[in-house]
Amino acid sequence: MSTLRPALLTDHYELTMVSAALKDGTADRRCVFEVFSRRLPTGRRYGVVAGTTRLIELIRDFRFDPEEIDFLRRTGVVDEAAAAWLSDYRFTGDVDGYAEGELFFPGSPILTVSGGFAECVVLETLALSVLNHDSAVAAAAARMVTAARGRALIEMGSRRAHEEAAVAAARAAYLAGFGFTSNLAAGARYGIPTAGTAAHAFTLLHDDERAAFASQVATLGKDTTLLVDTYDISQGIRNAIAVAGPELRAVRIDSGDLAVIAQQSRELLDSLGATETKIIVSGDLDEYSIAALAAEPVDMYGAGTAVVTGSGAPTAGLVYKLVEVEGRPVVKRSEHKATIGGRKVAVRRHKPTGTATEEVIVPQGVPDRQPNDRMLQRSYVVDGEPVALPTLDESREHLRECLISIPWEGLKLSAGDPAVPVTVIPAD
Repeated sequence: MSTLRPALLTDHYELTMVSAALKDGTADRRCVFEVFSRRLPTGRRYGVVAGTTRLIELIRDFRFDPEEIDFLRRTGVVDEAAAAWLSDYRFTGDVDGYAEGELFFPGSPILTVSGGFAECVVLETLALSVLNHDSAVAAAAARMVTAARGRALIEMGSRRAHEEAAVAAARAAYLAGFGFTSNLAAGARYGIPTAGTAAHAFTLLHDDERAAFASQVATLGKDTTLLVDTYDISQGIRNAIAVAGPELRAVRIDSGDLAVIAQQSRELLDSLGATETKIIVSGDLDEYSIAALAAEPVDMYGAGTAVVTGSGAPTAGLVYKLVEVEGRPVVKRSEHKATIGGRKVAVRRHKPTGTATEEVIVPQGVPDRQPNDRMLQRSYVVDGEPVALPTLDESREHLRECLISIPWEGLKLSAGDPAVPVTVIPAD
């Protein structure tokens, strides 16, 4: 089955609005939509913007081909006028937003899409699908990176996600600071370093554990990782060193009480002369279990299910709302879902030392700049044409710098207030 084209990520109700707006003459009214989160997931102190570059590339290629138009017409989703409009669809508006890798907080206008109503509203589901998924993964991954305290992490959650989501998740985890992924498609597509080792099935395939280890070492050399917990971990380590020698790069442990086993494994490896052999642990790790292993002799963590599912927060909670029509602010007044009208501009304020102190959001205006302010929005698309996009490594470095800039309390894994308070200055 071929990969779903971005155009059919459009929701039915979006095309209902397009059809009606074309009919009543409002489709071309100049509008501004904003992507923001009303609140952070429970227990979180910051969000991470991720997926923006992926989204811009999808918007660039957003087209409805004849088969898709035929499907929409045949099923009654659109009328003939809307079908003709979709056949010629090209986004001609502007997209601005926070840098990929930027931190965000409740109300942060992380993406602004402006143009005709119809050409903007048709992008809603696409934008939220990409940003909600990637930002959720990146936030979870960033918390794991903090918990790891400088130790390396490998993303290995492809088997717990949709095949395309797995590639996007690997990208988001790498953006957040993971060093490797086991997903080869992500390695090929985004240049992310890949790593991995044999599974238990390979050990079970052979007549005994030593035979399996000998086969792996004969093929890959001693610079490989042997999985030692298929039968008995202590004996597995002895077998690994007996086969590969003390120059073996690493052993991986995927089960048991990892805190106790890591300590015992380090002592055993050292007693066998394998003082440089690393210990990699995996097995349903999240930021809390990684933090609990901080004092143990672990060299690398493998995270799977938790990272690709946002570690309890599978969506970033982002929404895509109309805030301006023909230069006039519009607001939604629904209880608990009210919006602030008008296009927003945001800055992050810092102490002279570089510590972030406040995010200031101004609707319909420009904030008074202070010496250590940093503007948060940048242009991504101008008149339908994408501008130069940051590389993944540049976005990765940007996030690293952002995490350094927030007060240390903001990096805690416990629940608390947002790491940086947000102030919305009313329009004049």
